[in-house]
Amino acid sequence: MVRLIALIISIVLQIIAASIALRFMKLTKYRLSWILLSLAFVFMAVQKIIQLFEYFRGTPSYPWQMIDEWTGVLISFMIIAGVVLIRELFYSLKRMDLERIRAEKRVINAIVTTEEKERKRFAEELHDGLGPLLSTVKMSLSTLIERIKDPPGADILNNTNHLVNEALNTLKDISNNLSPHVLSNFGLVSAIAAFTAKINQTGAVEIDFKSNMEGLRLENDKEVVIYRAACELINNSVRHSGASRIEIELNKHEKFITLQYNDNGRGFNSTALSREDPKGMGLSNIETRVKSVDGVFILESTPGKGISALIKLIE
Repeated sequence: MVRLIALIISIVLQIIAASIALRFMKLTKYRLSWILLSLAFVFMAVQKIIQLFEYFRGTPSYPWQMIDEWTGVLISFMIIAGVVLIRELFYSLKRMDLERIRAEKRVINAIVTTEEKERKRFAEELHDGLGPLLSTVKMSLSTLIERIKDPPGADILNNTNHLVNEALNTLKDISNNLSPHVLSNFGLVSAIAAFTAKINQTGAVEIDFKSNMEGLRLENDKEVVIYRAACELINNSVRHSGASRIEIELNKHEKFITLQYNDNGRGFNSTALSREDPKGMGLSNIETRVKSVDGVFILESTPGKGISALIKLIE
């Protein structure tokens, strides 16, 4: 009686499993691996039904025994073949996933490269186009200042000359921010040092920058990514955190490069940061750029405790 109950329960479960498997065949686009596994469930149900008939017959006949045995062999074969094919399917999905990641990196690299080229082109146009015009205006003003000594006219010319000087300095800063010549000519350490020195001169925040990479050059795309990330982190701290001190360490290790960044600002809830928030958008851009060179960007922050950021790149 116990065997009968077990057979009936087994048949019901096998039929349910077979029906569920058959329903999923369409979702799997009738892949051979799933067809074999579905048929295996069907034959397992058939096998149990045969065993139920044998139970009611009392003594199983030889033909029924042979059918039962060979059904078991067929089920085993289908399960093995299905598992092997599913394994190949998983490998195929893994390869597709890796290819998708590579494609995403290629797209990001193309975007970053194009962006840097446009920055450089625009900086050159400003420097070579507007720069000479302002310099010519300054030379003309200097000539007029030497000739006109009357107080009203001289005051106007002096003020105008001062404004032109301001415009030239602003143009130089914009051009340098778009495409920093220090980075391309002297390297990453010099570029970050120059940028932090300029921020220190404003008195808005005190930046302590250290590095063991003096004189060491990296691939251009990696230097650009680290430099842009450092500048964006500093700008975020100055604009949003209210920090009075920033510490930056750029170091070379045996197989990788790290940039460690810390400030003592008000901090924020990094888990709730929105991409629409200007601060969140800037940090998201850093992460995208770092990923484009196979790097890692880790940001930690809690309200009232400042932020800590780590950029890690394989050299």
